[in-house]
Amino acid sequence: MADERGALTPDKVEDDRGFDLTLRPARFADYVGQAKLKENLRIFVDAANRRDGALDHVLFCGPPGLGKTTMACILATELGSNLVMASGPAIEHKGQLAALLTKLSRRDVLFIDEIHRLTPVVEENLYTAIEDFRIDIVQGEGPYATTLQLPLQPFTLVGATTRTGLLTSPLLSRFGYVARIDYYPTEELTAIVERSAGLLKLQTSHDAATEIAKRSRGTPRIANRLLRRTRDFAEVLSDGRIDLKAAHDALDRLDVDSAGLDEMDRRFLRIVIDHYKGGPVGIETLAAALSEPRDTLEDVYEPFLLQQGFLARTARGRMATDKAYEHLGIKQHQARLL
Repeated sequence: MADERGALTPDKVEDDRGFDLTLRPARFADYVGQAKLKENLRIFVDAANRRDGALDHVLFCGPPGLGKTTMACILATELGSNLVMASGPAIEHKGQLAALLTKLSRRDVLFIDEIHRLTPVVEENLYTAIEDFRIDIVQGEGPYATTLQLPLQPFTLVGATTRTGLLTSPLLSRFGYVARIDYYPTEELTAIVERSAGLLKLQTSHDAATEIAKRSRGTPRIANRLLRRTRDFAEVLSDGRIDLKAAHDALDRLDVDSAGLDEMDRRFLRIVIDHYKGGPVGIETLAAALSEPRDTLEDVYEPFLLQQGFLARTARGRMATDKAYEHLGIKQHQARLL
């Protein structure tokens, strides 16, 4: 509940946490978007259930926030199996990998996020696990060393990566289905926002949901985050209802413009235009100018700017496009004179 000043009490915070946990869909029927991918996975799961066998290994590729983890959770639910979650960087040696694999039951799902960041030793040991359902453990040293083969229950490995190009060919070839998750169109994001608003018990107009969707960079995670922040502004500054005006006011306060670009996106483009006359400029130079790691620029900011046509990637570096000049209100001949 909220107090007389409109501030959130501990009870209200706990309620929000409970509601936020329900935003992630648990079944294919609840998942909005990615129709072709969803239908293919539904068929694969149905076939595995009919055979009473393990689903083939699946790799999800795509930028952050598009639903790779959510899809892994759905696969486990639809298979009626347990989900064991891990992260590539967290599996530091083969002993940790063995501990994860040996506790899996038949038809369980092992989800490894950022799978491209597995160490070479761990990856080598993963090959026999996903191909032959066994893991080899070496005991002893030198001439007294022996290899102990531990059998594993048939399981499904679900990997997620934002950098497909960093996966080795041997690992990539062992996945039975490689799925690319793309950015969502405004119509699907609007449906996601309206679904989330219903779960959070918010009074949200269709126009407001559409406005939030337009500024969400094609990403459900961002759409849900913007909805929650809009809710905060609406509850404190007005009566809690989210109409088009409330959405506009909240998104403007958050510095998210009509194209979904935030302050960092605009800084990225302005540095290319103002400092380097529109480019080309190397990614290392941009990383230094923006005080951001190169990986962050390549994984978080560039994909959306490239997909929306604000940025071009050439052999000589990054270049701002005509659309970037137009969106920022900069005339190209003026930029060349800077």
